Amino acid sequence: MQAARRQVLFGFGAAAAAVAVPSMLDSAVLKRSPLAAPAVHTDQTRTLAAQASDIRRVSLHNLHTGDMFDEVYWQEGAYVPDAMAAAQHALRDWRNGEEHFMDPKLFDLLHNLNARLGTAQPFQIISGYRSPQTNAMLHARSEGVASHSQHMLGKASDIRVQGIELANLHKAALSLKAGGVGFYPVSDFVHVDVARVRTWQGV
Repeated sequence: MQAARRQVLFGFGAAAAAVAVPSMLDSAVLKRSPLAAPAVHTDQTRTLAAQASDIRRVSLHNLHTGDMFDEVYWQEGAYVPDAMAAAQHALRDWRNGEEHFMDPKLFDLLHNLNARLGTAQPFQIISGYRSPQTNAMLHARSEGVASHSQHMLGKASDIRVQGIELANLHKAALSLKAGGVGFYPVSDFVHVDVARVRTWQGV
């Protein structure tokens, strides 16, 4: 786990590592009457509001390990290293515990997908990262598993959301045009990745 965290911190660079989660909007500023407040306070309120809106959060539930992740992973224009490390751990290969650097764009995709769905439910993770050994084993069992899967690169996740029909989840993922989208109605999940835009249907 420590090695994985160091990998994440190195991936984001020293500048990102220095980012700390700031406090949210000053409620006192928000409660001031615009008519009574000087112009400088109005400008400050607008600046703080912009900063508060520039946060990204994602909620994950790994069905195999039981791991939960529900944190702000982007704040003030940068990814939050500790949060990204925790998210990476939640998406580890559950068969052997191996972790891998997860592409930050995958979390951005999930964040945007959650906003499109308008739900507070976490993404249920069927598969996140897959080690080469795990992927080779699954590929040998099924031709539906790509030999060079995006899961091996930390760019993909197989998901579903409680209370959201799979067809609606699939439609919302397609609408983002953020990468590959696979529809697996029998297996009851939607594959999303941040590789090139493409679509397919499995079982």
